[in-house]
Amino acid sequence: MTYSKKDDGPLVSVITPSYNCSSFIPETIKTVQGQTYFNWEMIIVDDQSKDDSVSIIKSYAENDSRIRLIPLSKNVGAARARNIAIKEANGKYIAFLDSDDLWLPTKLEEQVAFMQQGNLAFSFTSYSLIDEEGKSLDVEVKAPKEVDYKHLIGNTTIGCLTVMLDKLQFKHIEMPDIQPEDTALWLLLLRQGYKAHGLPKVLSKYRIVSNSTSRNKFKAAYRYWKLLRSQEKLNFVKANFYFSKYAYNAYNKNRGSQPASLLNGGK
Repeated sequence: MTYSKKDDGPLVSVITPSYNCSSFIPETIKTVQGQTYFNWEMIIVDDQSKDDSVSIIKSYAENDSRIRLIPLSKNVGAARARNIAIKEANGKYIAFLDSDDLWLPTKLEEQVAFMQQGNLAFSFTSYSLIDEEGKSLDVEVKAPKEVDYKHLIGNTTIGCLTVMLDKLQFKHIEMPDIQPEDTALWLLLLRQGYKAHGLPKVLSKYRIVSNSTSRNKFKAAYRYWKLLRSQEKLNFVKANFYFSKYAYNAYNKNRGSQPASLLNGGK
């Protein structure tokens, strides 16, 4: 199918937290500018980077009015940075893209059409994995057709870079200040009775960065256990059950032998 620039659809607000991302942010911004869907705004909240991120982002913002930079005076973390951007968002739809990840050109066009066709509140897509240099790792994370609360807890199948939310259908969208903050938000939304609908097509590229928080397996496991106990308020038995599912999926991920739909999508 051939796509052309589409600018007559609803506004999409792209939420991007930034911290010391000078090596990756230019390519990330370019993949948003290269979308076949034109009606978007990109809100980049810089979390007091120590590198050249701010000056790089400013240069793009000066040449594209759809890009907005919000530099913070102190470091607040990814969750709060995203929440600041969400509060500033003007779009009907909110989409998430971290400063080192990439979108394929038709991502917004195809996902907006998917959302509109079903009047969906929450959607996500398949995505692929790349290394720090942007080379393919030949791994695709397939989006299941539908995910509810019971399906998600213990699996973390939804990649943040693929999510689109209809801001008008949710009373409140705010990432909790607990890691993994993206999974924490998806659980909060699905616990309200919503379902996340999967678009089974790779439309994004998730970059595996060696020094990212999620690459530390012990910290990631502790964070997930804390999420189950603190936010989800599961008793020890239930928390242990879902944590065991999480650990099983994480183990299989490391072995590279599990279905791609069970990969941990949080950064």
